Amino acid sequence: MIFVEAIFWISIALIVFAQLGYPLLLGVWAKLSRRRAQPPRPITPGDEPFVTLVIAAHREESVIAARVANARQLDWPADKLEVIVACDGSPDETAAQARGAGADLVLELEWGGKVRAQDAAVAAADPRAKVVAFSDANASWQPDALRLLVGELELSDVGYVCGQVCFVGTDGATNQEGLYWRFEMWQRARESQLASVTAGNGAIYAVRRGDYIEVDPVMGHDLSFPFNFVKRGRRALYASSARASEKMVPTLEGEFARKRRMMSHAWPIVLRGGLLSPRGYPPSYAVMIYCHRALRYAAPELHLVAFVANLVLVGQGSVYLVTLALQLLLLLAALLAAVIPLKPLLIARYYVLTTASIGAGLWDYLRHGTPAGWAPPEGTR
Repeated sequence: MIFVEAIFWISIALIVFAQLGYPLLLGVWAKLSRRRAQPPRPITPGDEPFVTLVIAAHREESVIAARVANARQLDWPADKLEVIVACDGSPDETAAQARGAGADLVLELEWGGKVRAQDAAVAAADPRAKVVAFSDANASWQPDALRLLVGELELSDVGYVCGQVCFVGTDGATNQEGLYWRFEMWQRARESQLASVTAGNGAIYAVRRGDYIEVDPVMGHDLSFPFNFVKRGRRALYASSARASEKMVPTLEGEFARKRRMMSHAWPIVLRGGLLSPRGYPPSYAVMIYCHRALRYAAPELHLVAFVANLVLVGQGSVYLVTLALQLLLLLAALLAAVIPLKPLLIARYYVLTTASIGAGLWDYLRHGTPAGWAPPEGTR
């Protein structure tokens, strides 16, 4: 029983550390660090380099015109901004809508996945482009967002920079992604201050064209770019002042499906893409990768181990009755949220479903691999 008790308490400790201990460590670390977050460094008028903005799109006819129009409203010289829409096998009017909205170049590609569409766009970009920025088709950028992104890339040791995306909910939405995402952005800001971010987002980011990396088509840029840039001696930063917004998946069930799909693309990066290999990581960044990414992705397995061990130990003292009751209470709260949409219950349901989505994504990847193709999440357009 001593071995089972050790397994139980180690699992619980790792779960608690991943969710609460690591953010606390980051906060204290950032307070004590001599490295301070630098103020935004927007590019001054007249010094703007030529930039290509890539928008990968699959079945985006309802939003692509608005996205191109938003790009044209950026605070950037029109003669130094190229907008490329890479249509990844779109069977609808996405390409026609993009041309009508004024995209400089519209690529009509066979369906090969978002990453390959982005690769094709970078290869087709104007030779004058020094920076390549990327955006989702349903995102909307603030006018100064590009200026702030490119400003961060002026630092010689910075190769990647992502901005802040705000998820906009709809009336009656049950998804708690917005609450989680604000917490995630808080952590990301401190990782950026101390070393580099451990993950980005697809709504708003940029790289120097010469630093662009072609990755496996099933491995999205969000997770693969930051650590790969660090391994190449570059920093990956988070520019909180460079803002974008996207419509949030309205339901928790829809969020589960979205995250399950995302995790089926993340697991190849974790298991065979080099994320867990310490080679090339500075010590501080290695700590962040293992505490933030590795422990978070291990959460479903840790919960399962803790629950099974708790069942074995239930007759070994009242403390194990309490811990079992707490675990069952979390599951009960998640179930009740489906019929009683109170915020505490919705948060419990969000945690249970998103944790389960990590395990479901692993199951999908191990069972039949990860297809490179993609489709817009339901309710986000």
